[in-house]
Amino acid sequence: MDVSPDAVVGDPPTAAPPAVDVLRDVEPGDLDAYVRMRCDPAVMAELGGPQPRERVAAQLRRDLETVRDGSAWIKMIIPGGAAQVAGTVTLYSHAGISEIGWMVAPEFQGRGLAGRAVRAVLDLARADGRWGPIHAFPATTNAASNAICRSGGFAFVGAEQTAFGGRLFRTNHWVIDPSAQPDGSSAGRPRGDVVPA
Repeated sequence: MDVSPDAVVGDPPTAAPPAVDVLRDVEPGDLDAYVRMRCDPAVMAELGGPQPRERVAAQLRRDLETVRDGSAWIKMIIPGGAAQVAGTVTLYSHAGISEIGWMVAPEFQGRGLAGRAVRAVLDLARADGRWGPIHAFPATTNAASNAICRSGGFAFVGAEQTAFGGRLFRTNHWVIDPSAQPDGSSAGRPRGDVVPA
């Protein structure tokens, strides 16, 4: 209810503005978030299954180094009003291409966090200018991630076999050129609900 000095009895209550999601670089203290996501069978179902905890700590150390040296962006998704990391979006170059990937912890799935975070990272990539066309390779069976690509302005290239973690997966190959998107938006939609930290 609006209890401001300007409120008039009978006025409809003023709703609080929606909380803004935050993206920040991965930090050494994110081990718990890494374990929650990378050791979870549901999150890792499309990526070869859960990782052993001891591998996750080593992955975090490698990821921190790639962020430090600027060869990758690893952004942690903090939903508006929450203290806990909900997911991650990673943008990196390998084998001559730039690739984006994302994951969200099960308790935060279905809220649109990954889609908003992916669009925000694409906006940052457009402003940065060094990434060129960006590719995504969600599993063909991952309907939510394929929907993010479709609604985010990616063009469908085709289905293919993709190697990840020493295994081959059937994936859909998507690509987007952030520099071809309008200034300040991905796929022509304004993005004011996610802020980089």
